Amino acid sequence: MEIISKALFGIANSLLIPDVILLIVFFFRALLMAGGTYSAYMTRRKNSRRFDNVIKGLTPDNVDGLRKLLPSNPDSLFTLYLSDLLAAPRTDDYADYMIAKFEAEAAKDINMAHILTKIGPILGLIGTLISMSPALVGLSSGDISGMAYNMQVVFASTVVGLVISAVGLTTAQTKQRWYAKDINNLDYVARTVCSTKEERRDA
Repeated sequence: MEIISKALFGIANSLLIPDVILLIVFFFRALLMAGGTYSAYMTRRKNSRRFDNVIKGLTPDNVDGLRKLLPSNPDSLFTLYLSDLLAAPRTDDYADYMIAKFEAEAAKDINMAHILTKIGPILGLIGTLISMSPALVGLSSGDISGMAYNMQVVFASTVVGLVISAVGLTTAQTKQRWYAKDINNLDYVARTVCSTKEERRDA
């Protein structure tokens, strides 16, 4: 039993360095995600001022007005698919296909945020538990300095893991609201555009 315990202890200790490295990597990934989300927020504010009122009052007669508001180079996933839906000619089946494709792209974008939400606490807990063992050993042997160092690792792992999770959760919740609105707008535009084309064919 002692041999098994030592083996488990050795395996656990060997995981500390990879765990700390992964925490650092995912922490910087979370920072990049936070910056990207802020940039996307600023783009959405600009596009909301440009498109929201026009889409709200969209009719088959003023589709061309919405088309003229599109930027020459799409600056977001929404404007990219909006440009495609406003191109002619389009059918109901194609519009459904493009909206489903948009949903898949949106889910792919949110996926990393979900990964950070789950992986942050896991890595933090692993680092906490691994460092706690030598800290307790240092306490029992009177090695206060060694115990203090290991306790620093314990708290740092927990804090960094929670920060990673917080960024991932905030980003995921925010983008889910964004994309839900985008899907609603794209669906309305698609139905309006398709009805416009049907009216032209009937005429």
